Amino acid sequence: PKLSSRGGTAMFWGGFWESLGSWEGAGTLQGLAHPPGIVDLCPSLERALLVFPGHKCGSLQLVDLGSAKPGTSSAPVTINAHQSEVGCAALSPTGTLVASASRRGTLIRLFCTQSRTRLLELRRGTDPATLYCLAFSPDCSFLCAASDKGTGHVFALRDTRLNRRSALARVGKVGPVLGPYVESQWSLASFTVPAEAPGVCAFGRGGRSPSSVIGECPRNTPEIP
Repeated sequence: PKLSSRGGTAMFWGGFWESLGSWEGAGTLQGLAHPPGIVDLCPSLERALLVFPGHKCGSLQLVDLGSAKPGTSSAPVTINAHQSEVGCAALSPTGTLVASASRRGTLIRLFCTQSRTRLLELRRGTDPATLYCLAFSPDCSFLCAASDKGTGHVFALRDTRLNRRSALARVGKVGPVLGPYVESQWSLASFTVPAEAPGVCAFGRGGRSPSSVIGECPRNTPEIP
């Protein structure tokens, strides 16, 4: 499938409709007018989902393209993901998970696309940042994030024991103010990319599990083993 986003409207066409025996159908979906044009499409034909920011601040909208007929619109499902505006969003290869971050870029949240429940909250850092990319590994066991802070982060989604925790977590209860910070899960690994460069990241393939993270930035394409 192919898609584009302009003026708050997501348009999709191509291979998805070809699989249904038609190239004529195309769909349009109205969402929140968002300058970065945030939209992602799951590549799975079994669960062809589209995600983009909703009209309500901090919300995500999910549309199942498999249930939409060419030339018609589908009612989206809403996930209230953040208190501030959505800054980045990505669907897993299987379409069962969606990850998102607000424009603050400090927290990344993982949701189940079927139940819309929040599964994990991951902390990129404490300083606000612009997230350029969120990417799942092919087996959905890891998530990669790249920001304008000159760092990329890798989080474990299945075996979350691999993720780092704050040293204060060993203290026990620390009150409602520090509680969310202490309970956050930090990345298990990080790597350096050019600061303020709008780069993207992805996982390389190596056997049954990802063996590398690939970051692509203007004039620089580092690969991190």
